[in-house]
Order: sequence, then structure tokens, then C-alpha cells
Amino acid sequence: MALDIQSVERELRKLHRTTDYNIKTASESVKDNDAEVDDGTNRPPGVKAAKARGKKKPMVEKSEFQTMCTIKQEDLVVKERLGKMKLLDSLIAKEEPLDDEEAALKKKFFLELMSN
Repeated sequence: MALDIQSVERELRKLHRTTDYNIKTASESVKDNDAEVDDGTNRPPGVKAAKARGKKKPMVEKSEFQTMCTIKQEDLVVKERLGKMKLLDSLIAKEEPLDDEEAALKKKFFLELMSN
């Protein structure tokens, strides 16, 4: 029993045709069964998509986003100013003499805070 290329090719084509036919008939029978049996569990198309849209967070409008950005920037400026004030307080509270760098920093922060 010698296997030649032509006989193997014929068998593969035959197998491919029967497999395609079986898949088509199986999918058609499933569709027919689904159409006949409607016990209320089937949902109309698009329900899953609608549920997913409902779970998404609403988009923030551009004006709201800009106001949030300005509030955040103002908050950062206030935090930076508070940080400088704390550092200035710690430099003022030091009892021992300040280094040249600390004295320059103290003078800089003092002038900055007084100008605002």
C-alpha cells in the first residue's frame, strides 16, 4: 500500500469538504433551535454593549477639566509656599549660628514670602 501525493491530496480534500459541510449544517441547526426555543433568556442584540456603556465613567467636559487643572495648579503653589514657610520657620528657630548657605536661603525665602 504505497501512499502517493495524489491519493493523500484527494483524501485531504474529501475530509475538508465533509468537515465544512458538517460545520455548516451544525451551525444552521443551532440557529433553528435558538429561533424555536425562546424562553425569555435570550437578550436582544446590543444589551451587553448597552450595559458596558452604562458602567463606563462619564467623560469630563473640557471646561470642567480646565477648572480642575487650575485648582490643582493653585493647590501646588500653596503647597510649595507652605513648604518654604516651614523651612523658613525651622531656619528662624535654629539657636546656633547659621551656615552661609542657610543664611542665604533664609534671606531668599524671607524676601520671597514678603513680596507675595
